[in-house]
Amino acid sequence: MTQFTRRSVLATGAAGAALGLSQVHAAAPLMGSWRPTYRRVKLGAFEVTTLLDGAAPVPNPQGIFGQDQSVEAVEGLLAANNLPTDMMEFTFLPTIVNTGAELILFDTGNGAGAQPARGNLLAAMEAAGYSADQVDVVVITHMHPDHIGGMMTDGAPTFPNARYVMGATEYDFWNSTDRVGTGAEGIHTMVRNTLAPMAEKTTFVQPGDSVASGIEAMAAFGHTPGHMTYHIESEGKRVVLTADAANHFVLSLQRPDWEVRFDMDKAAAAQTRKDLFGMLAADGVPFIGYHMPYPAMGFVEAAGDGFDYTPVSYQLNL
Repeated sequence: MTQFTRRSVLATGAAGAALGLSQVHAAAPLMGSWRPTYRRVKLGAFEVTTLLDGAAPVPNPQGIFGQDQSVEAVEGLLAANNLPTDMMEFTFLPTIVNTGAELILFDTGNGAGAQPARGNLLAAMEAAGYSADQVDVVVITHMHPDHIGGMMTDGAPTFPNARYVMGATEYDFWNSTDRVGTGAEGIHTMVRNTLAPMAEKTTFVQPGDSVASGIEAMAAFGHTPGHMTYHIESEGKRVVLTADAANHFVLSLQRPDWEVRFDMDKAAAAQTRKDLFGMLAADGVPFIGYHMPYPAMGFVEAAGDGFDYTPVSYQLNL
């Protein structure tokens, strides 16, 4: 057996130098950080692809998550999970489901012209092999701007051949003129400009309604008045698109009771988190969360009063 010692290594180096062998290498250029923009998995006879619309650093986690908690409690939970305490990252991941009969897009991202590092849905789709004109159905889980911002591009429908599916309760709330003069007026105006013109091509669904064979709407109210999630099943394989039922893989899941700034009905949103992720944990069903870390696919396991998150590795490849 060859024995390596410091003396033998130095001797080898000296011998190489004596033979004129160069130890000098040209420095490789720095390339900057990079991440993939899509992940595609097989679900029975379906293909499911998550698409990175963008990612953005956001300061002051406690200003969003755990608003009813102390700064120390929020920072302590982040530190215990090896996460920065003064900054977090928000990701935005719409999903495409190819049923073999239809190409179905769930949510449209922030849209062109959004804040830096957002609004990249069409580029991610192109990288994944899809074009906007191939989309047959656009499903809107709820009507916050980062989910409907990509509905229009330069004043025209981004997905010109699509029909649309939206929750009836959600649409009625945001489309109502009762929102005028309130804090919801901005989204009301956005809905009037981008979703209302599609009304004739839209199916307004209730919980339990079918979007397509194997895809069913589920109530997940609280984050918004008509927030919906979607159960997807093919050949006995299942996944649930949880949209914004949980917006952080630690702060929302390990502490589902903690108040979140973006939840309109905080008590209802907390109950939705406990019920929905309790079901996923009990049944061992994977989920796709719009703001989960790329590729936004994972599992939960019950842990105390909340849930521990495990990102997918190769489970959905098999």
